[in-house]
Amino acid sequence: MSMSIELREIKLLSNEITPLVIEAESEGHRFVRRLQDDWDEGKNRFQGTGEFLLSVYLDGTLTALGGLNKDPYLNTEGIGRLRHVYVSPSVRHQGIGGLLVNRIIEQAAQTFLILRLRTTTTGAATFYEKLGFERTNEDAATHILHLRAQSRL
Repeated sequence: MSMSIELREIKLLSNEITPLVIEAESEGHRFVRRLQDDWDEGKNRFQGTGEFLLSVYLDGTLTALGGLNKDPYLNTEGIGRLRHVYVSPSVRHQGIGGLLVNRIIEQAAQTFLILRLRTTTTGAATFYEKLGFERTNEDAATHILHLRAQSRL
């Protein structure tokens, strides 16, 4: 049985993400709710240069999301931050997260030289390391990835 997988850029965040918010919170993660709150308050709508928020639909159901911002923890050009990546537990280990993050990396390389992120779980750390991220002791980041930016500047 084949699955239909579709990646979409989110331009308007709807209550469609509510099931992911609830799932994430049940796992002890507050960052999906923070994504929704920041969007609703206009604090972060992924509208800066090179920024975007992606969703992954599996057979028409929203199952994952993640975005890219200019790193808000650094006042340095060329550094992006992987933000709010979440994959529903029901579809983990099926390649959905890898597909999502690899698409973010691919698009990030057009604008940014470096990608940073912070994770608090060993499972997520292992996942990012398999995708090429390296551990770092930098402030406000646990992992970093050097990109070969093809900047359009």
